[in-house]
Amino acid sequence: MSHPFEAQLAHIRETLLLMSTLTDRSLSLAVRAVVERDNSLADLVEASDGEIDQLEVAVDDLVVTYMATHGPIARDSRMMLIASKISSSLERIADQATTIARRARALNQEPPLIAVEDIPAMATLTQEMLQEAITSFVEGRYELAQAVIPRDKEVDELNRRIAKKLINLMIESPDNVNRAVHLMTIAKAIERAADHVQNIAEEVFYLFSGQDIRHEPGA
Repeated sequence: MSHPFEAQLAHIRETLLLMSTLTDRSLSLAVRAVVERDNSLADLVEASDGEIDQLEVAVDDLVVTYMATHGPIARDSRMMLIASKISSSLERIADQATTIARRARALNQEPPLIAVEDIPAMATLTQEMLQEAITSFVEGRYELAQAVIPRDKEVDELNRRIAKKLINLMIESPDNVNRAVHLMTIAKAIERAADHVQNIAEEVFYLFSGQDIRHEPGA
C-alpha cells in the first residue's frame, strides 16, 4: 500500500478514536449530571453533541474518499464499511447521553427520589465495554471484541433491577411516578448505549476474524 493510502487509513482510525473519546466523556458527564444533580454538566453534554455529529460526517467523508481513490481490496472495503458503522454507533451512544442529560435537568427540579448507585454502575460497565471495543478495533484484537459482547447482558440485568425498584416506588405513591419515569428512561438510555457498544464489538470481531456472529443465539 502506498503512503497516501496508509495516511488515509490512519486518519480514519484517529477520527474514530477522537469520536469515541468524546462519546465516552459525554456519557460520563451525563450520568454525573444525574448523580451530582448538576445542570452545568448536562449543558456540556448537549454542547458536545454537535461536534460528535460532525465527526460522524467526517468519517463518512473519509471513507467515501478512500473508496473512490484507492480501489480497495476486499479486506480494505470491509474496513471502510465497518468504520462507517462504528461511527454511526458512536453517534447513537452520544444521542443516548443527550437523553440522559435532558432527563437529569428535569430530575434536578425535584427532590431526589432514591439513591441511584445502580445507574452509575451501569454507565461504568458500558464505558468499559466501549473502551475495550475501540481498543480492539485500533489494535486488531478480535478476541478482545469477542469478550466485550456477553457483558451487555450484565447491563441488561442492572436495567431490570432498576426498573423493578422504580416500579415498586410508583406503586407505593403517585408522587413518585414522574421522577421514577425519568430514572427509568435514564437507565434505558444506558442500556441502549450498551447495545450499540455490543454492535461495535460484533463488527470488529467480524472485521478481524471474518466470522459474522450477529444474531447468533446467545450473542
